[in-house]
Parts: sequence; C-alpha cells; structure tokens
Amino acid sequence: MSRDETRTLNPAPAASVRQEQPQPRSAWVTRLVILGLVLAALNLRPAITSLGPLLEEVRTGLGMSGSVAGLLTSVPPLCFAVFGLTAPRLARRFGPGAIVCAGMAAIAAGLFLRPYLGGTAGFLAASALALMGIAVSNILMPVIVKRWFPDRVGQMTGLYSMALALGTALAAAATVPMTRAMGGSWQTGLAVWGTLAAVAVLPWLVLTRHSSTRAPKTRTAAQEQGAPAPAPAPAPALSITRSRTAWALACYFGLQATAAYITMGWMPQIFRDAGVSAGTAGVLLAVTMAMGVPLAFVIPRVASRLRNQGPIVVALGLCGLMGYAGLYLAPATGAWAWALLLGVSNCAFPLALTMIGMRAKSGAGVVRLSAFAQSTGYLISIPGPLLVGVLYQHSGSWGLPIGLMAGLMVPQLVVGVLAGRNRTIEDELG
Repeated sequence: MSRDETRTLNPAPAASVRQEQPQPRSAWVTRLVILGLVLAALNLRPAITSLGPLLEEVRTGLGMSGSVAGLLTSVPPLCFAVFGLTAPRLARRFGPGAIVCAGMAAIAAGLFLRPYLGGTAGFLAASALALMGIAVSNILMPVIVKRWFPDRVGQMTGLYSMALALGTALAAAATVPMTRAMGGSWQTGLAVWGTLAAVAVLPWLVLTRHSSTRAPKTRTAAQEQGAPAPAPAPAPALSITRSRTAWALACYFGLQATAAYITMGWMPQIFRDAGVSAGTAGVLLAVTMAMGVPLAFVIPRVASRLRNQGPIVVALGLCGLMGYAGLYLAPATGAWAWALLLGVSNCAFPLALTMIGMRAKSGAGVVRLSAFAQSTGYLISIPGPLLVGVLYQHSGSWGLPIGLMAGLMVPQLVVGVLAGRNRTIEDELG
C-alpha cells in the first residue's frame, strides 16, 4: 500500500507523535472507494442533461409554457443550494459514505418516478427528490477525496470530474436514440437513467457496512505505550462568511453553474430553433459535455501544481465568450465549433472543485468551504436559467438570452482570478 493512501489528513504535532502509524486499510476497500466515486460521479448530471434533448416533448406532454420550462431548468441549482446545506451535518452524524449511498438511492427513485406521476407538479417533485440526492453527493465528493487521498487531491478530483463529464455527455447523446429504440415515449427515455443510479448504490452500501470506511487515525506515543487517549479538542469554528476567498469561490462557483445549467437546459433548443434536428442537437450537447472527460482529468492535475489558478480561469472564460459569440452570429453554421468552445468553458466546474480542496488546510475546513461555496454558488445560479426562459418567450429570439450569457462571463472571470490566489481560509480567518 502506498504512503499516499495511508497518510493521515491532520497529523498531530511532531512533539506528540513518535511516528505516523495509520490503521491498516485493505486494498480492496480503497479500490471500492474509487469505484464508488466514479459511479457516483456518473450519476450527478444525467437527471439534468437527459431532459434537455427531450424538453420540447416534455413541455408538450405536460403542457408547460416557456416560463415554466425556464423554472424547470432552475430547479437543479435551487435544490443543490437548499439540500447542500444539510450535507455537512448529515455527514458528521452518519458518515460521508452513508450519505452518498442515500443520495444515490434518492437519485434512482426520483428518476424512476418523475415521468409517471402525471402533471408538472409531480414531475417537479420527483425531480427534486433526485436532485436532493445529487446535492448532498455534490458537496461530499471533495470531502471524501480530501479524507481518503489527501496527497492526491488533483488526481482524484480529476478522476471523478472526468466520470461526471462522461455521465453528463452520455445522457445528452444517448437519451434521444434510446427513446426511439424503446418506442418513442419520452417517459421511458427519461426513466431509464434510474438504472445507472441504482447500480451506484451498491459499492456505497458495502462501504457503509464496512468499519474501515472511516479515515485512518494516527496513534500518539502515549497511546502506543498503553495510555488512554485524551479527549479530542473541538476544532475551532471557522466564520466562513468573513473569508474573501470563500466568497470569491462561491461567486465563481455560482457563475460557472449558471453558465452550465443554461447550456444543459437550453443549448439543444437554441440549435433546434436554428434548424438543427433534435438528434443532432442532443449530440451537440453531448460534445459540449464530452469535452469535460479529458479536460476534467487534466485541469485539476495542472491546477494543483500551480500556486495561482488565475491563468486557467482566464483561458476557460475566453473560450466561453467566443462560444457565445458564435451562437449569436451563426448558431447552425458553426454549431460544432461553438459546442467545443462551450465544452472547454464548462470545465470551470472541475477547476472550482480543485480550488475548494486547495483553499483550505484541513478536512473540517474543506467540509465548511465546500458546503458554503457550493450552496451559496447554486443560490446565485438560480435566476439565470429562469431568466433565459423568460427573455426567450417575450423576445421570440435568442439574441437577448445569449447576450445575458456572455455578460455573466465577465464577473465570472474577475471572481475566478480572485479565488485562484494562493491563500487559504484558515490564513484569512486567523
């Protein structure tokens, strides 16, 4: 077993520890954690990207207006913000693995149920159940990585970010063909993704029943000589809202989430209104999401080696601005190029996750920062997709919505550069 796999997250001071002696951990448990991370990540976006290519059929089937459809695309960040706040408390009480396991079960149940409950209200309620599972899992992914692989944050963040991008792209590309192959019913085409979530429950179910799923602990010299362990001192509370870096990360996370959910919810419709077929529009969305598969593995590894992640923030933002300009000027003619550029821009998500792991020194700090940055960020992102739907319905074209998307990229660049500075919340808060 490598030293990376057994190194503890918060070693005690050298004077009180003779030598780090992590509790032994089975290799198969480590492999199962990695498998669980990958399977969980695969399920963090299909509930959303499977809907985009079939949004027109869902709107027709449920009788939705454009504004209500905009509300539907705003439900994911709303659920992520509200339910994400509960993740730290639930993780402290039950353990991160148990909460991720429950999250995967909620995703499966919500996806199986939502097409068949009848009416917009039932569809929204079941979607909220699935999104609740996604929300708590979103928050706890960086925590599990920091806890189990503290010296490989970039590598493991890249791995599950790549799996997340793969699941996102797979749902976008395969939903329409699968729907046609299974008889053309949009209900079946959406419900089938619950099967993937059900599979993801299994490794986490095993891990929650295995006592070694807790992070290894160190033994002090006194404990090795048989002395009773002293009562642990409570970790100092971090007033996270006083940290400028935490706010910069939250704003950056929120603005990149705004761009991502507008893209996932509305980009297929932009292409369809420009004359692109439904199947091709789904494939274009899949291309956008698929760009995250290689880049989500590379960007966190590169970012973790840099003291300042600002240059990466700028490069991704410029790609987004070029993609929006293309959507405005020639949406159908250069569709593949715009899909690629927006796919690169969407890799701000794994970059944000990597910076969350780097802007805190301790596991407790990562939990607090992850919950604050993601929950606050998702609150920030709620109005964006809804406003796009309203602007589209009242203007009858995509000019104003695309202008809004491009305009939001400017503050995203600014706060991203601030969040990328080499500092931690513990340093800022003393």
